[in-house]
Amino acid sequence: MIIHQLDNVEVNLEDGHKYARRDIKAGENIIKYGNPIGHATCDIKAGEHVHTHNVKTNLSGNLEYTYTAPEADYVPGSTDRTFMGYVRKNGDVGIRNEIWIVNTVGCVNRIAERLAALTGARAFVHPFGCSQLGDDQLITQKILKGMVNHPNAAGVLVLGLGCENNNIAVFKEHLGEYDPERVRFLNTQDVEDEVEEGVRIINELKEYAAQFERQPVPVSKLKIGLKCGGSDGYSGITANPLCGRLCDLHTSMGGSCVLTEVPEMFGAEHLLMQRCVSEAVFDRTVALINDFKDYFTRHGQVVYENPSPGNKKGGITTLEEKSLGCVQKGGLSPVTDCLDYGDVITKPGLSLLNGPGNDIVAVTNLMAAGAHIILFTTGRGTPVGGAVPTVKVATNSALAQRKANWIDFNAGRCLDGEDLTEEFYDYIISVAEGAETKNEANGFREISIFKDGVTL
Repeated sequence: MIIHQLDNVEVNLEDGHKYARRDIKAGENIIKYGNPIGHATCDIKAGEHVHTHNVKTNLSGNLEYTYTAPEADYVPGSTDRTFMGYVRKNGDVGIRNEIWIVNTVGCVNRIAERLAALTGARAFVHPFGCSQLGDDQLITQKILKGMVNHPNAAGVLVLGLGCENNNIAVFKEHLGEYDPERVRFLNTQDVEDEVEEGVRIINELKEYAAQFERQPVPVSKLKIGLKCGGSDGYSGITANPLCGRLCDLHTSMGGSCVLTEVPEMFGAEHLLMQRCVSEAVFDRTVALINDFKDYFTRHGQVVYENPSPGNKKGGITTLEEKSLGCVQKGGLSPVTDCLDYGDVITKPGLSLLNGPGNDIVAVTNLMAAGAHIILFTTGRGTPVGGAVPTVKVATNSALAQRKANWIDFNAGRCLDGEDLTEEFYDYIISVAEGAETKNEANGFREISIFKDGVTL
């Protein structure tokens, strides 16, 4: 592995854990990736294990930040490279041509699943839409709106009950303009046989979807989401930097990438702020970070209650260490936008997206923001998949071999000095053109919506 000049620890490539390169005094910062990841709670001798038993986070509450203007204006790159995608009537591009069933409320989950089984449509169950108030319901509506509008769905059946807070009439007000050929609605309380009626509508949507065929579109139209879960000590050495290089390559050709998991930016946010293309984007990024810290403290939780037990077992000690590895998925790309729940990716470059690190919530947020495909790095392994193709990237070869039924790409080969960027990008383009990811082949596709409010 590459060790930064300032690092006073090194990673054992056998287990992903850290060991002191030299004697470290109590109170001295532990340096990894060229940045502090916490401080020593006691003297540590050269060669000793450096982990939770002798390291503590430096994180606390909100911070103040100073904007520094970039040396030059950001100008998106371009390329003649294309991929085969589906061009929708409104000009959006999809990489799948599916029929989606989007529920306004969890009460119709089982009906949605029955309709999916009978027709081949995709159902995405969730427990929300009933008894929610205020901003809590608004987040649900925003995520469902993003799902209805997602171009990977050639047709959408919005399935409701009829008496829920987020009933179809209310949801339509939030949804705004829609194409009635592409988006259909069914209140199950309003018909005698909801299954028969649902099958009829979905079959009509399938006929509508059949008119779309793949055609060449600029690779810049592809929107890529970036996510990690079940991280380990290799995450910031192999898979995340590989995604970062892919992000830089894609954005250099005018493409868009989006990075979420705000709590896993804590301790590394300064690296993202340094790349904001304008003071307005910088200010929104500062608010993104501090508002999420306020969310923690509002609920009486400390901002550094992370990493997870699995992360620690894999060699990650503090949130700063996790974050410094996590943000590497964004490479060195300019930060061109900062998005809230329900906002859609509109700009080339790297966007930051509001939301927690929870795997299914984060994947759902990325989908609702318009990501066609999600790159999900993992060192521990996970079968989870979202509504869009979810590419699992292993941080180590042992995981890739052991869980070949989950893993799509092995970034562990980076430890042997291989530059996998072009190979990885070619693979991503193949997925965009229809190659099945493991989550698709396994049928592991789900959503979850962020909740922070009152339930009646």
